[in-house]
Amino acid sequence: MKKPLPIGVDNFEKIIKDGYCYIDKTMFIKEWWENEDEVTLITRPRRFGKTLNMSMLEQFFSVDYAGRSDLFEKMNIWKEETYRNLQGTFPVIALSFANIKATTFDSARKSICYNMKKLYNQYDFLLESDCLNTYEKEMFHSISPEMEDYLAADSIRALSDYLGRYYGKSPIILLDEYDTPMQEAYVSGYWEELASFVRNLLNSTFKTNPYYDRAVLTGITRTSKESIFSDLNHLSVVTTTSDKYSDAFGFTQEEVSDALREFEMCEMEQAVKNWYDGFTFGNKTALYNPWSIINFLEKKKFAAYWANTSSNSLVGKLIREGSKDVKIFMEDLLNDGVLRTRIDEQIVFSQLDSNEYAVWSLLLASGYLKVVEYKFNTVRRKAEYSLKLTNMEVQVMFEQMVEGWFGKCRGVNSAFLKAMLADDIKAMNSYMNRVALSSFSYFDTGRHA
Repeated sequence: MKKPLPIGVDNFEKIIKDGYCYIDKTMFIKEWWENEDEVTLITRPRRFGKTLNMSMLEQFFSVDYAGRSDLFEKMNIWKEETYRNLQGTFPVIALSFANIKATTFDSARKSICYNMKKLYNQYDFLLESDCLNTYEKEMFHSISPEMEDYLAADSIRALSDYLGRYYGKSPIILLDEYDTPMQEAYVSGYWEELASFVRNLLNSTFKTNPYYDRAVLTGITRTSKESIFSDLNHLSVVTTTSDKYSDAFGFTQEEVSDALREFEMCEMEQAVKNWYDGFTFGNKTALYNPWSIINFLEKKKFAAYWANTSSNSLVGKLIREGSKDVKIFMEDLLNDGVLRTRIDEQIVFSQLDSNEYAVWSLLLASGYLKVVEYKFNTVRRKAEYSLKLTNMEVQVMFEQMVEGWFGKCRGVNSAFLKAMLADDIKAMNSYMNRVALSSFSYFDTGRHA
């Protein structure tokens, strides 16, 4: 009997205990540990197993899972005796910003602070210990969704200190999907406010915090150092063009072939490759998005599973509101064209409205584009990339997105044409007024008048 497929399951313990199909990525533990980086930021497109790998790290190292060899004894990491002795030996602070998708700064700030409150609730046994003095216990009780900025910024650093005292060992810090609220802030127009708040939090947690052993952050983008990671000079950044951890996220061709064989679908391998292959991380090519493959194995039909899993509001905004050149290049990409451009892996959100290089950089980081060629122009002294849409699934997503934009206009355009043919001047004026009010602003007229 085939194992069930873990659609929507990203908790490592649940996958192993409930017997879900799992492709072993536990050697990521060894690779990360032996790199000895103090703070690691790993960026990968959404649905590439970031949350599952963070869950795996937590449950491997956390003292809360001490003695849980049952989770790992059948995995590759358990063949390494050194790592058997590491399992369950560290306090771990694990939190996620994945669900912080607020439309206002106040709501986003409160959601982050609420996450801190839930985190502290997991460790309320510290209040009964002798590790905290009276002032620290008062501070512990002050952590809340409405707490002051200075308390919020210091909350993870303080908790690291308390846990280190209690266990006699500095904790590991895991922050998953750190940039989700940042992308929502850009789309909703409160980027500067949230950037300042998150900058203070990350600086206190990772720069001025002597109480943690090492840390991992994951996200889709590498947000610019100037806007978020101020002064974090010890940050090791692993992007989609880096060789580190190149096969630790996503499925390799061999893993996909094995899965198709197990589910008796070998004859569909070439079609699966045509639809879903195309991701490249560092020197590793022919990588697949796990979400697409798992859903294909379950439903046994081709569709844009990954591209339609969550809001594409940011990419839609960038293309819809982008310059004429952005739209022309996008049309060429949809026609299987190649875009030659510079990229900057440090995403500067404030430049997305005015710098098309920033737009292509974000689309590359998000998985919608792939690198097909890299050259260093010795004359211009700049790196130049040739980019294409990643695969057929992404192409279908963009085609559906564009059709959706035009679909919303058809009714209005049809009404305008009917009014024009009927010589209904009043209806035509009403239509043009609506277009002007929704399209023009004082930025278009008054400033340049």
